[in-house]
Amino acid sequence: MKHVILGAGPCGVSAAQTLRKNDPHCEIVLVGDEPELPYSRMAIPYLLVGRIEEEGTHLKRSESYYSENRIAVRQNRADKVDAANKQVTLCNGDVETFDKLLIATGSRPVKPPIEGLDLPGVHHCWTLADARNIIDLAEEGSHVVLLGAGFIGCIILEALALRKVNLTVIEMGDRMVPRMLDEVAGTMLKDWCEAKGVTVHTNTKITKLEPNPGFAEDSLLADLDNGKQVPAHLVVVAAGVAPNVDFVDKDVVKMEQGLVVDRHMMTTASDIYAAGDVAQGYDFSTGGMSVHAIQPTATEHGRVAALNMLGQNSIYQGSLVMNVLDTLGLISASFGLWDGVEGGDSVQHVDQEAYRYIRLEFDGDYLVGAQVLGRTDHIGVLRGLIQSRIALGSWKEILMKDPHRIMEAYIACTQK
Repeated sequence: MKHVILGAGPCGVSAAQTLRKNDPHCEIVLVGDEPELPYSRMAIPYLLVGRIEEEGTHLKRSESYYSENRIAVRQNRADKVDAANKQVTLCNGDVETFDKLLIATGSRPVKPPIEGLDLPGVHHCWTLADARNIIDLAEEGSHVVLLGAGFIGCIILEALALRKVNLTVIEMGDRMVPRMLDEVAGTMLKDWCEAKGVTVHTNTKITKLEPNPGFAEDSLLADLDNGKQVPAHLVVVAAGVAPNVDFVDKDVVKMEQGLVVDRHMMTTASDIYAAGDVAQGYDFSTGGMSVHAIQPTATEHGRVAALNMLGQNSIYQGSLVMNVLDTLGLISASFGLWDGVEGGDSVQHVDQEAYRYIRLEFDGDYLVGAQVLGRTDHIGVLRGLIQSRIALGSWKEILMKDPHRIMEAYIACTQK
């Protein structure tokens, strides 16, 4: 049995590892399109601030792991998938046949239609090559513009700020991390960042980037739609991502927000599976299908897909939408249906001066979503109550009066 895995990130490596663990004899080909050993993008911020070397980003500590486990690593990229003949054509013309195929090609950063975005000094923060460029340009005291304050943008924000640059953040939404935090929490996060010396413009767009030789050699000038101009030695673009699925025939493999998969992670094409950022899989919170592009979901996708590629009946239980950020020492987190459900109840408590906030969302007497800012003691409890769907009974009314009693509610409801 020959298994081909397209994508050498955490999802693809998790799948390869699972295949080998459960079948010592199968053939495994792992295809990645970067000239690096498989690594984790989530480790790049630690590289930027010097907490790890490049080797620390690698998913396996030993360079010989892949050869020792007979996992053939191809540094290439898929150009076309022929589902009928079970073949993948790579960009150099090579053809890999397969018995089972896993598409785990992840996402790529979106490039907004902004004039000047192709100038020198403009980089994404997505690959190790990007990280090397940023390290060269983001020196202490340099001026850096970060385009985007979403989840990924805020991770990059912290790394840049810790490099002691003069940082300006441009976010087109009305608050920071708008897909994770409500207006109250997102605005509090903005206030926190500005108190730490980061300039944040929300409800703002970059209209144009242009050379700014009067400021410094090879520097840039960012024109904003609020009339301001910001000089920069470096512009980092974090304006969202899109799934890497251009090589997939959408007439054969159903595509919506991602490649649609069933509870076994198989697509609409027989023997072709998808996992990670490209997969639109089962969402625990809604009971529907969604793309949940975070590393823990990707690794679990890869594991479940691999088991099913081997013929085991492994059912994916669904991902709980959960995001946790540490932004310059302020922890923010959201879980499940954090913005509530129609007809549901909600309670919030805010302490503006202490940068503390909690919001709970209920559907009947079930907790279905939550947000917290400025504290970590509730994170595990909130996830547990939402994911286990424990009926709160009389504790719902208690939490509606005082949402901080969530730990007491958890203990009472789980020890019945």
